[in-house]
Amino acid sequence: MNFLAPLFLIGALAVAGPVIYHLVRRTTRERLPFGSLLFLQPSPPRLSQRHRFEHILLLLLRCIALALLAFAFARPFLPGTADDDPTAARPARTVILVDTSASMRREGLWPAAIARAGDWIRRAGPADELTLMTFDRAVATVLPAEEWRRAPTGERAALALSRLPSLSPGWSATRLGSALAAAAEVLADADGKSAPGPRRIVLISDLQAGSRLEALQAYEWPKGVELLLEPVSAQRTTNAGLQLLADGAEVMRPADAPARVRVTNSADAKREQFQIGWAGDPGAVRVDAYVPPGQSRVFLLPKSKSAAADAITLSGDDEDFDNRAFAIAAVQQRPRVVWLGPDNAADTRQPLFFLRRAFVETPRAAVQVSARPAGAAPDPAELAAASLIFVGSGLDSTTASLLRAQAESGRTIVQVLRAADAATGASLGVLAGVSPVTLGESRAGSYAMLGEIDFRHPLFAPFADPRFSDFSKIRFWRHRRVDASGLPAARVVARFDTGDPAVLEIPAGRGRVIVFTSGWQPEDSQLAVSSKFAPLMWSLLEGAGGVGEFITQYAVGDPVVLPSEAAGALVTTPAGGASTLAAGSATFSATAELGVYRAAAGGREWRFAVNLDPAESRTAPLSPEELEQLGVPVTRSEEASKPEAEKRGLLQGVEAEGRQKLWRWLIAAALAVLLLETMVAGRALRRTATTAGEIAS
Repeated sequence: MNFLAPLFLIGALAVAGPVIYHLVRRTTRERLPFGSLLFLQPSPPRLSQRHRFEHILLLLLRCIALALLAFAFARPFLPGTADDDPTAARPARTVILVDTSASMRREGLWPAAIARAGDWIRRAGPADELTLMTFDRAVATVLPAEEWRRAPTGERAALALSRLPSLSPGWSATRLGSALAAAAEVLADADGKSAPGPRRIVLISDLQAGSRLEALQAYEWPKGVELLLEPVSAQRTTNAGLQLLADGAEVMRPADAPARVRVTNSADAKREQFQIGWAGDPGAVRVDAYVPPGQSRVFLLPKSKSAAADAITLSGDDEDFDNRAFAIAAVQQRPRVVWLGPDNAADTRQPLFFLRRAFVETPRAAVQVSARPAGAAPDPAELAAASLIFVGSGLDSTTASLLRAQAESGRTIVQVLRAADAATGASLGVLAGVSPVTLGESRAGSYAMLGEIDFRHPLFAPFADPRFSDFSKIRFWRHRRVDASGLPAARVVARFDTGDPAVLEIPAGRGRVIVFTSGWQPEDSQLAVSSKFAPLMWSLLEGAGGVGEFITQYAVGDPVVLPSEAAGALVTTPAGGASTLAAGSATFSATAELGVYRAAAGGREWRFAVNLDPAESRTAPLSPEELEQLGVPVTRSEEASKPEAEKRGLLQGVEAEGRQKLWRWLIAAALAVLLLETMVAGRALRRTATTAGEIAS
């Protein structure tokens, strides 16, 4: 039997009252009637003190009544099942989630985290179910629940403890929201697979403010899953971080321009004077950086003259895990574009003149445009090296077949229809893989405008924003009318307001053929002198794979997209490890280390830097209220230290006591005992009176 209010049991001591009363009460000696007191001397009555119990039954009834009242006020209940007994331990399902992000490299954090994880593992009962997981940018399961259940009961804790020494913090960012959602899903998926019991996530982390919680914003937290916080604290709470500010692809900066770095100082910092310099170059200029607590400032660091200096360091900080940034200058790409047609590049009335000026040189790319007369046989090697091929006139069958083969191998061919003659229709048929296409001229004396554009197509996707989607100011004086029925595989990307196709896309093997039914020179249209022309040409080049967004600055864990010619390259990591990309693949994903990586293929080398996520430098504590606002039921560490039975005892006890209501029976029993006591006391009083009457007579 258990009690909700056991302090009321102290009231049972009141049973001593009747006992003491029966022991210490004093009574006068019984009076006897006497005839005359005239000849007797008066004397006071003598009292006798009795130290023996009288009316034992009456005493017992009074004691029982008081004891029943005390038990009733203590609100007793009888535990039946484990759900009714608040002191019965129920099997718990626990996910221990250990933070292995870069901020856990601070002094004192990791040993404390491993110790906390070991304590929770040893605390697991024989019927409990445990899962051990780690997280940083991604979530990893170190010990799944299935393996825990398969292990013998006495060896489960040792199995989990044996996994801890192999863990260590990495360099990735802290995606706490994704980790909590993944751990909650593990517990939610376990419903029905094990015995019912409490479900909890034990989060062992430094809970730094740079943790990313975006994944919890649209996540519905499972009911019955609670989060227990086990925060670990670093020996030094202050920190300053270094971040390299990379320029955008279109920013024009000279090669010897100073590097831009940002220094962020924590709000409670005691230091505000730092120095920035190039590592590995003792002669390089060091810049003094003054950053007050709680602020961040940008500094310019002169370029090092040493080719080996590719790392910038910050000195004067308490914690050095985020005091290094690697800088690699962006590599300018040089795609090749070939124009096949009888055009003069200096003639302002011909398409080639405008095409050359559309591809202006930028830090991202320097496009090389080469022109070949349509009648001359093109160089196959030049075509194979070209990213984009323009055809500005009719082709002979040999050249058209060669271009068709290039398209089938993955190239993009752009056919500009400048005439409606039979030669142009025949070459278009060869490029499209069909019979010669019938062409016709548009109606003379009128102009057309683009009336229907598919902005979902990659060619026009850059113009999908309403601010840039207006093509109504571009007039087309002439265009060629194409019989679309002769091109069954063609997709009309844009139409004129007359209904005629303006731009078509025809698939050809792994490549494609883009057809412009009107030229962009002033004789045909106003396209070349509009603001849409240059972006349209660049969109063609990007869609053909001629210009890739090769970025040289990445964060740890980011996939690196190398140029297409780097497919199958040998990638060397900063630690000296090497891995070869799969054939046909130019994406490298194993960016787990800080430093400079090198990819080599075909006699060329590409370098890129992998740096720490700037959010890891925000080491101020994260408020638990931020998690609660996102719907996560958080239990503070001081509450988590209490035994589970103690935390659930009161609620389960109230439920069991409210269902049984034993106090009602105890009150009824006390009333019955008091009624019986009254009857016994009355009977004893009548018996005493009868005895006294008999003596008097």
